[in-house]
Amino acid sequence: MKHPPQRNSICLEDAKILTHHAYPGDQHIMRLQAPRCAARAKPGQFVHLTVDPQRPLRRPISIMRACADEGWIDLLYKRVGEGTTLLTARSAGEHLSTLGPIGQPFQIREKRPLLIGGGVGMPPMVFIAESLRHSEYQPMVILGSEVPFPFTPQPSSILLPGMPDGVIATMPLLDDWDIPCRLASQQQMPGVYQGYVTDLARRWLDSLETQARQEVGLYACGPHPMLEAAVALAREYALPVQVSLEEFMACGVGACAGCSVEVQTGKEPTMQRVCVDGPVFDGYQVFA
Repeated sequence: MKHPPQRNSICLEDAKILTHHAYPGDQHIMRLQAPRCAARAKPGQFVHLTVDPQRPLRRPISIMRACADEGWIDLLYKRVGEGTTLLTARSAGEHLSTLGPIGQPFQIREKRPLLIGGGVGMPPMVFIAESLRHSEYQPMVILGSEVPFPFTPQPSSILLPGMPDGVIATMPLLDDWDIPCRLASQQQMPGVYQGYVTDLARRWLDSLETQARQEVGLYACGPHPMLEAAVALAREYALPVQVSLEEFMACGVGACAGCSVEVQTGKEPTMQRVCVDGPVFDGYQVFA
């Protein structure tokens, strides 16, 4: 089996926990001092962490931010099982064995990237947005959650066409970067669109003139049903679409092939590994 070239850039580091904060909904944001990973990380890539010395199997977690100058990375994760429960007990000052960055990143090709993140699929979208903040690209970010967001939503200072009345809540960090963002949830949250992220994305797309809509590319990460809906939305508007998949994995570096998924790359489907052939794939090839 051919080894993807990016596998040669994976670093093994004894990363120090700088900060570790808990948020409602069993969500946590951890900052790690991992300079080699931070220098190489790209949006869509992840790290493979040893969550506890007594647990040999690592856990994959998407990179939300990376600062090459200061050598840190930020990770957002949700406590869902034994591994992440053990991770929640780790404190600032402790060290975690860290492999990363791993995987194929997003490739931003369109002038107006529409970034859709749901739940723990939000981090890659934040990473993309930060990477584009000083570029000629014009990103639009839509984030969704069915538990409280791992930040305090605030009214946005950026006016957006196509938004329903009262839908003004944003992620403060994105507003500080002057990047338009709106939030969606089926829960009752002030200023947040009540519904699916893809429904809110449709409202935004319909507000664009034809020429502007032709400059849009869709990028998504989140639960499988959300990704399927995002690809259906892209197909409806004839947009290019990339999706980041989340799968259970053992080795995380392509050796075990335990995270393989079916991808339509030609006349017949093939099995590809989410860890190194992905996690980012052409959405039409995954949801053919």
